[in-house]
Amino acid sequence: MRVRSDVPDLPTERIRRMLSGLPPARGYRVVVRPLRYREKPHLAAWTDFEAREIVLQLPQPFLPFGEVVPYGARRRPGKGLRFIWLTEGLTFRTPREVLRFLYLHEWMHWYLKERLGRKAAAETACDRFALRNYRRRKVTEDDALGALTRR
Repeated sequence: MRVRSDVPDLPTERIRRMLSGLPPARGYRVVVRPLRYREKPHLAAWTDFEAREIVLQLPQPFLPFGEVVPYGARRRPGKGLRFIWLTEGLTFRTPREVLRFLYLHEWMHWYLKERLGRKAAAETACDRFALRNYRRRKVTEDDALGALTRR
């Protein structure tokens, strides 16, 4: 995995260890940048398909923080097309958890576009994939396909 770190206290080799066991985004470089926040830490990342980079931003200074992650929607009973968002609250206690979650989310965008030839803007599927897998030691493409199916 090609990695570049723009975070002074986080060398490239340490990032590689944090992301070990996750599927590679072949042809793309992973760039870790500091996220300077005003009030509280939050999740921030993107995939630059033109530059062929997955950019992960790590909150600096790092403090444990919570985030509500929407992973799906369910049709609300009754009339009309109203939906209820399905969410899960997470607490990120370490930089490793943040980087793994963000990488898996962005990797899923990469996978949808580069491997499956689909549109890459499937936010809930990407969140669902990251949510299910960021704490696992080993994650594969089969896990990604599982995130695309409804349970």
